[in-house]
Formats: sequence, structure tokens, C-alpha cells
Amino acid sequence: MPTRRKFLSSSAAGLAALATSPVADALALPPPPLASKPLVISTWNDGLAANLGAWKVLSQGGRALDAVEAGVMVTEASQNCCVGLGGNPDRDGIVTLDACIMDEQFNCGSVAALERIKHPVSVARRIMERTPHVMLVGEGAQQFAVAQGFALEPQQLSPDAAKAYREWLKTSQYQPIVNIENSGNKKPVGPVGGANNHDTIAMLAQDAQGNLSGSCTTSGMGFKMRGRLGDSPLIGAGLFVDNAVGAAAATGQGEDVIRIAGSHTVVELMRQGLSPTAACKAAVERVARIKGAKARDIQVCFIALNNQGQYGAFALQKGFSYAVCNAQNQQQLLQADYLLK
Repeated sequence: MPTRRKFLSSSAAGLAALATSPVADALALPPPPLASKPLVISTWNDGLAANLGAWKVLSQGGRALDAVEAGVMVTEASQNCCVGLGGNPDRDGIVTLDACIMDEQFNCGSVAALERIKHPVSVARRIMERTPHVMLVGEGAQQFAVAQGFALEPQQLSPDAAKAYREWLKTSQYQPIVNIENSGNKKPVGPVGGANNHDTIAMLAQDAQGNLSGSCTTSGMGFKMRGRLGDSPLIGAGLFVDNAVGAAAATGQGEDVIRIAGSHTVVELMRQGLSPTAACKAAVERVARIKGAKARDIQVCFIALNNQGQYGAFALQKGFSYAVCNAQNQQQLLQADYLLK
């Protein structure tokens, strides 16, 4: 049998380990916001306009899945620099789009490297609902979209993207800018307005019935290598939903979100009892440990929503904003806490 001395020794060691664990970090964070459903949360300033699109569905008792599709479609249609067909092209001058969607029953669909289709998130939903697959890419994805009745848009760059591409060609150097989402042109988007230059919009929603869904859509990194994919179309990296626990989504440098299966990691941390904010923080810390000194050259951010309707976010670096809309608080644009200070 263990002696009292051994018990006290092991207890002290356990407390020391707890002091450096994500659970201990959770104790130092503010309590999560009070639950209020339905609710929608999305990344960056553009989330304000996108949330209104989602709220039209949620406020009428609609399903979270319908809301997260309708919401990000607002951003896809806005012709901004980094989502939809107005996005910056790859280094060959071609715009390719990635998106995914996931509902409360683990049904999911994804599309990647899609060209000339206005709403990739809707194609992702069709893949989920009308095929035995989760992901279609490239030419096959486009063929499927056309067969489903989606129109082929002209193969041309928006004026802003064309200008950016001409500037990039002067050096052809790829140097991602941290928080490019908060720089550049600030044209209004939809009825609310917001930053017009960002890499991804990700959205999570809980409907009045308590069910969760999520979506993510992007044109990816501007001037990327032809064929490059980030985390946004990858279930478990850019987006993950488990109705029994919660949902999470990511934005920032996709390669580093992929390395830790980011959104799935956040959900699993919530399963262990962490609040949404604490779970996002623990995932960001994992990225920072992997990157070491190079962490200051990138941005990674997560948003999360648990099945109790509590939400949160955390970023690697300063400057990440996210938008929340619910019946209790209406529209809010919040600044996430961050790790590197």
C-alpha cells in the first residue's frame, strides 16, 4: 500500500504538472460568455456581414447548416481580395477556391482547387448530400459543379486582384504578411461593412434546437504555388464539428493549422473540459512550440463554440478579430486575446 509520504509526494508532482497544463491555463482565463442560442460566430471583420446572412436563417428557427452556408455565401459574393472569385490568384494568375461544410451528424463535404464557380461552399454541400465522397478537387470538382447546375463564371481577375498580381510579378517573391486581413482596401461588404482583404472566412453556428454546424471558404494564399492547399477545405484542420461537444474553425497560415489537425484538436480539448477560449489557446500554444522562433512570422487563429452555446477565440499574434451575433447581444466585433506579446 502507498505510504502517506509517497501519496503527498505524488500529489505535489501532479499539482506541478497541472500548473503547466491547458486546464491550469483555463483557470487564468475569463469565464466564457453566457450561453444564448441561436448564435453564430465567424472570423474577421467580414464576419459582421456574413453573420447577418446566417442570422436571417437562425432567427426564423432555421437549421444551423443552412445558416453557415448562407452566411459565408455573402463573403463569397463580395469580390474581396481573398475569398471567392475576386480573390488573389495563384502564381500562374488563376483563382482557385477551397471550401468545406459540416453538420451536426458528422456529414461533411469539401471542395478544393475549384475554378470559375461563384459559391464553392454550396458545391461542398452538394458533395456532402449527393455523393458518397467527402472531397472533390480540381477539374473533377468543376465537372461535378456544372452537372449540378452551377454556372461557369468568366476566367478573369477582379480589378483589385489583377493590380495585386501585376505588383507581385515585379519580384515574384512569396512573403506572406501577418494579419494581411487587417490591411489594404477597406471597401464595405454587405450592409455592415468591414475589412476587404483577408485569407479565409470560417463560421460556426448553433440553432434554436441546439444543433451545431460549420463552414469555411477561401481563395487561399495569394500567389501560392499552383495546386497548393491550406487547411480551409480539410475536415479536422480548418473545420470540425462534434454535436456532443462543440465546433471549431481556423484561419491564418494553413500549413501550421494542418500540422496539429487544428480544429479537431480544439474540439478534443473542449471534450476534456476546457472552455472554448482555453481550448483555442492550448492549440495556439502547440503551434508556437512547433514553430519556435519562426512563430513570429505567421498568424494562426481559432474560433470555437461548445454545445452549451459558449464561444471563444484565441490567436498567435495581435490583430485577430471575430464577429458574434445572438439574440442576447446582437452584433459584436471582438478582438481575440493572443499569445505573442
